[in-house]
Amino acid sequence: MSEQITVSVLGAAGFVGGELIRLLQSHRQVKLLDATSRARAGQAIGRSLPALRHFPEAGRKRFSTIETMREADVVFSCLPGGVLPRVLAQIRPKAKRIINLAGDYRLRDPALLATHYPETAAHGVPEGARYLIPEFWQQDYADCQLINLPGCMAVATFYSLYPLVAAGLVEGEIVAEAKTGSSGSGKESAEHPAERSHNYRPYKLSGHRHEPEIIQALRDHAGSEVALRLSVGSLDGPRGISVSSFMTLRDGVTELDVRKAFFSAYGGTRFVRYLGQAQGPWNVPMLKTVVGSNAVEVASHVDGRRCTVISALDNLIKGAAGQGIQAMNLMHGFSEDEGLTHGGMWP
Repeated sequence: MSEQITVSVLGAAGFVGGELIRLLQSHRQVKLLDATSRARAGQAIGRSLPALRHFPEAGRKRFSTIETMREADVVFSCLPGGVLPRVLAQIRPKAKRIINLAGDYRLRDPALLATHYPETAAHGVPEGARYLIPEFWQQDYADCQLINLPGCMAVATFYSLYPLVAAGLVEGEIVAEAKTGSSGSGKESAEHPAERSHNYRPYKLSGHRHEPEIIQALRDHAGSEVALRLSVGSLDGPRGISVSSFMTLRDGVTELDVRKAFFSAYGGTRFVRYLGQAQGPWNVPMLKTVVGSNAVEVASHVDGRRCTVISALDNLIKGAAGQGIQAMNLMHGFSEDEGLTHGGMWP
């Protein structure tokens, strides 16, 4: 087994930071050094993150601040969007590698960055920052000091679209509808539980910041420019994302072609699972089969030239903390699934 590395978590009192600390408890090759929270500095972590009281060492550890954090091999930033750019100069001397889970450095186009991440645009994107979808890891990422991971709905949609776009099997506009649990809004959400419970509410019919991110990722990895319309809605549940994507196949493309494209793209991956033809009631991506895990489920349905692709993942794990650990594992030569072998929590 490789030597242990040291890890710190910035913004550790939020949902994603807490999930990172929880998952790291089962990682055999890391030592949690510091967990920062300006609002809760000095408090025991287990008081703010009750699930961690079942891990006495982590639960008794006290939140620190960015000013007092020690040097670490990897620093995960779970700070709100726009905060990391303000404190990056303080953190860089203390971190050999930074893995950012917020949206700060996802978009490269300056105009789009200014529209969707104005606080980041005011500081600029540091040289050498790179965007990583873990399944597209290459060795040249290993020397990068600053990695930005995808947004949860962006990556869930990307997994649905990439194989068909890369194989040139679709044409025309793609419409995707993403539905997300309440934890995606973070602890500071203004939405009251009474408003969300027993309700489904579309909250961003167009113009969501993840739309240009998906288009950029498909351009980078599939080599094609797509016309995409993304709408987003709020689920009555704490976690999980389900995406339904609707597209038109090129003339002559068959269901077998679609299945071959998905198997070719994901057959060798550890966490993306293509279920084949979507068939109810069970052979479809579901929240209960992925929540609690780093897995992504994808299935397709073909009706003539109409194709529907469904994907599901846990927004706090594969959409955030889990893909962060997956990226760290790849960067350090650990087993890709170290600390991430948990299955879904069915039923």
